[in-house]
Amino acid sequence: MFRTALRNVFAHKARLLMTVLAVMLGVAFVSGTLVFTNTISDAFQKSSAKGFDQVDVAVRAESQEDSGDRIGKTAELTPGLLAMASEAPGADSAVGVVNGFTAIAGKDGKLIGGGFESQGGNYWGTDDPRYPLTEGHAPHGAGQVAIDSGTARRAGYEVGDTVRLSIDGPVLTPTVSGVFTTDDGNVAAGGSLALFDTKTAQKLFDRVGEYDEIDVRAAAGTSQTALRASLDKTLPRDKVYTTTGRQLADDQAEMIDRQMSGMKTGLLVFAGIALFVGTFIIANTFTMLVAQRTRELALLRAVGASRRQVTRSVLLEALVVGLVAAVTGLAAGIGIGAGMRSLMGTLGATVPDGPLVVSSGTVATALLVGVLITMLAAWLPGRRAAKIPPVAAMSSVHAKATTKSLVVRNALGALLAGAGVAVVLYATTMDGSDGQAPMGFGAALLITGVFVLTPLLSRPLIAAAAPLLRAFGVAGKLARQNSVRNPRRTAATASALMIGLTLITGMTVMAGSLQKSIDRMASDAIRADYVVAMANGNSLAPDVEKKLAATEGVTATSPLRDAPARIDRGTEYLTGVDGDTIEQLTDLTVTGGAFDVGGTRVVVDDTTAKDHGWKAGSGFTVAYEDGAKQRLTVAGTYEGNDMIQGIILDNAALAPHQSDPADTQVMLKTEHGASAAAKDRLEKALGDNPAVQVQDKKDISEANAKMFTLMLNMLYGLLAMAVIVAVLGVINTLAMSVFERSQEIGMLRAIGLDRKGVKRMVRMESLVISLFGGVLGIGLGVFFGWAAGELLASRMPTYELILPWARMGVFLLLAATVGVLAALWPARRAARLDMLTAIKSA
Repeated sequence: MFRTALRNVFAHKARLLMTVLAVMLGVAFVSGTLVFTNTISDAFQKSSAKGFDQVDVAVRAESQEDSGDRIGKTAELTPGLLAMASEAPGADSAVGVVNGFTAIAGKDGKLIGGGFESQGGNYWGTDDPRYPLTEGHAPHGAGQVAIDSGTARRAGYEVGDTVRLSIDGPVLTPTVSGVFTTDDGNVAAGGSLALFDTKTAQKLFDRVGEYDEIDVRAAAGTSQTALRASLDKTLPRDKVYTTTGRQLADDQAEMIDRQMSGMKTGLLVFAGIALFVGTFIIANTFTMLVAQRTRELALLRAVGASRRQVTRSVLLEALVVGLVAAVTGLAAGIGIGAGMRSLMGTLGATVPDGPLVVSSGTVATALLVGVLITMLAAWLPGRRAAKIPPVAAMSSVHAKATTKSLVVRNALGALLAGAGVAVVLYATTMDGSDGQAPMGFGAALLITGVFVLTPLLSRPLIAAAAPLLRAFGVAGKLARQNSVRNPRRTAATASALMIGLTLITGMTVMAGSLQKSIDRMASDAIRADYVVAMANGNSLAPDVEKKLAATEGVTATSPLRDAPARIDRGTEYLTGVDGDTIEQLTDLTVTGGAFDVGGTRVVVDDTTAKDHGWKAGSGFTVAYEDGAKQRLTVAGTYEGNDMIQGIILDNAALAPHQSDPADTQVMLKTEHGASAAAKDRLEKALGDNPAVQVQDKKDISEANAKMFTLMLNMLYGLLAMAVIVAVLGVINTLAMSVFERSQEIGMLRAIGLDRKGVKRMVRMESLVISLFGGVLGIGLGVFFGWAAGELLASRMPTYELILPWARMGVFLLLAATVGVLAALWPARRAARLDMLTAIKSA
C-alpha cells in the first residue's frame, strides 16, 4: 500500500501541485513569522545586553511611601552617595548618570526620531567608556554637545556644526564637539542621543546636585552578585536599591520578548487563517482525487485491501504532499523572514545588526504544521474512500449524499449559525473588553455554521445570477448548472474566498468607522483652533502659555495641568484649566448640572462621577500633593473621551498647592481660525522649537489615526496571503473539475460547442463561484464590523458605523477578478481537450 500511495502521488503530481502550493504558502507564513520575530528579538536583546556591558551594579533611588495625605516623593542620588558607592569594597569605579528628553532638529528644522526615542544624557569626564568617540572630543560647557553616529549620519551633522535642540525650554544651539557610537536601545530603534558634560546635563535636566542613577563597575575578581551585596551593606537601604547589570539585561530581554510577542501572535493568527483556508483546498483536492479513483480503490478492496489500508494509502499520499510542502515552505519562510527585516529598513525602522535566526523550534514547527494540516484535511476524504462498496464502485455507481445526511448537515449548520448570531448579539450588549471573548467565540460558531450551510445557500444565490448568465447563451447556462451540480465542492471552494473577504470587509468597516469617530473626537470635544504640547508628552516650559497668549491673533488660551491628589483614600489626577476661558475652548456634552469651573466648583466626567457616586451638587474633600485639604463641589458632569476626562478645576485653586506647576498642553483660539499663517506665527513665538508640537484638529486626528492606519495596511497585506491561497483553491477545483468532466466536455465539443464556448463556460463557472464566496464574505464582514463597533462604542462615545460602499464594491470586483484570473489555465486546458480522446475516457 505504501508503494501504491507513492505511485499515486507521482501519477497525480500535476493535480497535487496546487495543494502543495497552498500548504507551502501557509507554512512559509508561519516559519517566516517565527524567523522574523526571532531575528528582531535576538538583535534587540543582544544590542541592549551590550548597553549594560559597562554596568555591573546599578544604584537607583527608592520611591518613598505616601505619608498620610501627602503624595510620596523619590529619594535623591547625591554626590555623597556616589562617593560612598565608588569606595564600597569590591568597587572599581562609579559613574553618575543623568538623562532626559532631548529633541534634536535636523538641518530642515524637523525633529529627528520619534518623540519618546529622543534622549539626552551626560558624558562622564573626558573619556566615558559607555560612549566611545569616533570623531572629535568630549563635550565641555553649555556650548558643546556630542551626538550619536546614527543621528549624525541621518542629519548630515559633523564635528564643528551648530545643532538646534531643546529639552523643555528655549531652543539651544550648541556646537557638535564629538560623535560617538552606542548600543543604546532607543538609538537602535531609530531615536537620537545627545550628551552634555555632567554639570550642564544636571542643569538642563533639573538634576542640579543629583543623579538619576549610579552605575558601579566591579574590581577585578569581584562578581556582580558580590559587589551588589557589598553596596547593599554600604548604602542606606531606605534611600536606594541595587540591581546587577545581568539582571538589567535579563529584564530588558524579557520586556523585548513581551513587546515582540504581540507582533508574533498577530502574524501567527493570519498565518493560521491562511492555513485554515488551505485546509479547504486540501480536503477538496483529496475528495476529488478519491472520486476520480473510485474504480481503482474498489479494485484494491476487491483484491483484499481492508478499509483501514485504503484510508492509510490516502493519508500516506497526504504525508508525502505535506512533507514536500513543509520543506519548501520552510525555505520560502526563511526568505520571507529576511525580506521582512529588509523591508523594515526600507520603511525607515532601524533594527540592530544581527544574524538571521532559524531556530530548531522554527524548523520543527514548520514541518509539524505542514504535515499535520495536510493529513488532517485528507483524513475525511480517506475515510469516505474506504467506505465505498467494491461492487458499486466497479460498476461506476457513485453514492450520493442521502436525504438524511443532507438534513442532518443543514440542521447542524442552522444550529451553529443561529447560536453564533445569538452569542455575537449578546456580546454587543457587554462592556468593551468583557465582550471580546464571547464575540470571538460567536464569530467562530457563525463562520462554521455558514460553512456547513454553504451547499444549501449555493443553489438560491447562484440561481439569482441566472438572468445575467443567460446573456452568455449556452455557455452561461452550462456554467450555472455546473456550479450547482456538486454543491459541496462549490461550497468548499467559495468558503476559502469567503473567509478572506469576511476579515478584510470587517476590518474596513471598523477602520472607516474608527476614522470618523477619531475625527469627531477632535472636532466635537474642542472648540480650540490649536493644541500645543511636547512631542514626547512631557510637561511644557512654564512660560509657553504666556508666549502664546501674547502672540498676535490669539484671543483665548487655557493651559491643561495634571496633578495627583488624594480622594477617598485613593489617588486621582486633577486637570487644572483656566476657568474663565475653558468653556470657549472645549465643546463637551454636559450630562448633569452646568459646565461651571471656578473657585471650588469643578466638573467631573461621567465615569469618575459614577465610580464615586457623585452628581451635580455633590461635595467631596481633596488632599493636594502638599498635604493641604479643600472641599470641592461638583457643579456638573460631562461625557468624557480620550482627549478630555477626569476632574476639571480652576488652576487658581490648584496652583498654590503645587511645588512645580507644569502644563501638559495649552489650548488656544485665534481670531480668524486655523490657518498656515497662524500656525507659523505660533511656531515662531516658541522659537521654532523641535520639541514642541502645534497641532490643529486635523493634525490631532491624523496623529491619532496614524498608528491605526499603519496597522490596518499591514493587516491588509497579511490577509492578501489568505486571498492568494483562496485563488489557488479556485484554480485547483476548476482544473480537477475539467479533468473529471473530460468526457462531458468532449461530447459538448462533438455536438457543436466551439473552443471559445468551452472557455467561456469554465470562466463563467469560476466567476459565479467566486462571486458567491464574495457575497457571503462581504455580508459576514459587515455583520462582524458592526458587532465589533458596538463593543467599541461602549468606550468611545463618538463611534458611528460607516459602511464603505465604494470599497465593498471594490471587494466584490476583486472576487470577480479572482474568478476570471483563476479560470485562465483551466479554461485553456478544457478548450484544448481532444474530442475523441475525451469521449473515450469513461
